[in-house]
Amino acid sequence: MNKQNVISIKNLNKIYFKNSSKSINALNNLNLEVKEGEIFGLLGPNGAGKSTFINILAGITIKSSGFVNVWGFDLDKNPRQVRASIGIVPQEINVDPFFSPKKLLELQAGLYGIKKKNRITDTILKLVSLEKQKNSYTRSLSGGMKRRLLVAKALVHQPPIIILDEPTAGVDVELRGNLWKNVKSLNEQGVTVILTTHYISEAEEMCDRIGILNKGSLAA
Repeated sequence: MNKQNVISIKNLNKIYFKNSSKSINALNNLNLEVKEGEIFGLLGPNGAGKSTFINILAGITIKSSGFVNVWGFDLDKNPRQVRASIGIVPQEINVDPFFSPKKLLELQAGLYGIKKKNRITDTILKLVSLEKQKNSYTRSLSGGMKRRLLVAKALVHQPPIIILDEPTAGVDVELRGNLWKNVKSLNEQGVTVILTTHYISEAEEMCDRIGILNKGSLAA
């Protein structure tokens, strides 16, 4: 059975202008396809264009040209549906220290307009092993728990695709193992996972397919 593409990128360009004479091609005719249900690794050094690519999908950065289709939605025509199809787990840990995990997830679900009866807050907390801490102040959580809370935040609107941006940068071994367990179980439930990393061993161990980004285009 041929799995369909859930992300289709054709000739994607992003040019930043530093000043009138100097421009930087962050993405250079990028072509990329991600299939449904896979764990896809995006490898590349810093400055290769990984973050630009994710920010375009997230609607934070506006592409210069090219075609982006996510879950059957064209980014130019249905930007909201594209954003709703993706959950992004950022690299930086940015969670409000005075909210509990449960409260944070409820707030996030509210932002996505999810009705109370359709929320799956407790299920998500269980999935990322934070059910015991659900009512603690976030500031009292360990770094690893905060990282898992970010994964939980990306899941509140039950997106079919989740993107992890350098999820194990500066993370200890035990935590890394824990995080991978979570990612694998999500994937087993049918979520397509995209992972950016510059650890090649990690990508090889975790991913079904790997794309290597270099200077804004796919090298391999």
